[in-house]
Amino acid sequence: MGFFKSQLLKIIEWKDDSQDVIVYRFPMHDGKKEREIMTGSSLTVRESQAAIFVSQGQIADVFGPGRYKLSTRNLPFLTKIGHVFYDGDSKFKCEVYFVNTKQFTNQKWGTANPITMRDADFGVIRIRGYGVFSFRVINPALFLKTLFGTNSLFTVEDINEYLKSMLISCITDTIAESKVSALDLAGNLQEFNDMCQNNIQHKFEELGLSLTNLTIENISFPENIEKALDERATLGILGDKMGVYAQKKAADALGDAAKNNNSAAGTFIGMGLGQTMGSAMGGVFSNIQNAEDKPKEKKKFCPECGHAVSSTAKFCPECGSKIASENVCPECGNKVKPTAKFCPECGHKLK
Repeated sequence: MGFFKSQLLKIIEWKDDSQDVIVYRFPMHDGKKEREIMTGSSLTVRESQAAIFVSQGQIADVFGPGRYKLSTRNLPFLTKIGHVFYDGDSKFKCEVYFVNTKQFTNQKWGTANPITMRDADFGVIRIRGYGVFSFRVINPALFLKTLFGTNSLFTVEDINEYLKSMLISCITDTIAESKVSALDLAGNLQEFNDMCQNNIQHKFEELGLSLTNLTIENISFPENIEKALDERATLGILGDKMGVYAQKKAADALGDAAKNNNSAAGTFIGMGLGQTMGSAMGGVFSNIQNAEDKPKEKKKFCPECGHAVSSTAKFCPECGSKIASENVCPECGNKVKPTAKFCPECGHKLK
C-alpha cells in the first residue's frame, strides 16, 4: 500500500534554470508507473510563469504566479470528471504544463535573400536588412493550443525560424504598402521600425505572443545605389555652390587624365599639346578662384519704399524717390547721420 501511496504527487513546481525554455511538461511518470495528483497538493507558480492543467486532452485551468493548495474550489473541473478517493485522499490524473512568460530578448533576424522594392527615384532595387527582436507569451492557453502540442519541452529554437519568417514577410509588405523611398528608408529607420512592429503585432497575438521589441539595425542597398545616395548627400551639402563643384570635378578629371600615360590625354601631352590642356586647367581653376573670391555686390535700399537698389543709384527705379547716398548705409540701407563713420545698424564702415 505504501508503494501506491508514493505515486501521489504532493508538490508540483518548476525550478527553471534555463535561458530558452518556453514550455515545460511536469513529469507524471515515476519509472513505469503513472503518477497522480492528490487534492491538498501544493502548487507553486513562480514569477514569469503560468501553470496549465490539461485533463482528458483539454485545457482545464490556468494558474498565474502564487502558491496554491489544490482543491475542488480552485480545480472546478474535478466535479466534471470525477475523482477517486484512496486512503482518505482524493486523487486524479492530469497533465501539468509550466509556461515561461518572461521576455526572450536579443533574437537575431536577417534577410537570407534580398527584398525587392520599387523606388520612385531608382526604380526596382533589392535591399537587405538585419536586426534583433524580443517576444514573450501573454496568453499561455492560446500558445499551448496553437503551437506547443504534446511535446515534453518547447524552446525558443523550436519557434525562432517561424517568427523570423513572419517578421521578414511583414517588413516586405510594409515596404510595399507604405511606398517608402530608399532615401527616406535609409534616413528614417526608427520610424520605419515602429511601423513594422505595429503591423506585425496582431500576428504574434494570434499565437498568444507579444512582440515586445523590434529593432532594424541596418538596411543595406546595392553598391550602385549606395554610391548614388552618397552623391545626392554631397550635392545637398554644396547647395548653391554647384558651379564650383562642377568646375572642380572637371579639373579633377583633367588631372587624372594627365597622370595616365596610357590615356589619350597622356599621349597628347607627350606630343606637345600639354600646354593647351594646362591652359584649360588653369582656366578652370581661375573660374573656381573667381567664384570663391568675387566680392558680393553692395546694395542699399530706398528709404521710401524699401526696394533694393544699386549702391551707385541716385534714384529708386521702383518709386522714383531720390536716394541720398551720403545719409544711407550702402550695405543695409539704414539711415545714418552725415558725420557717422560706421552704420549703427550693421556696423559697416562709411568713411
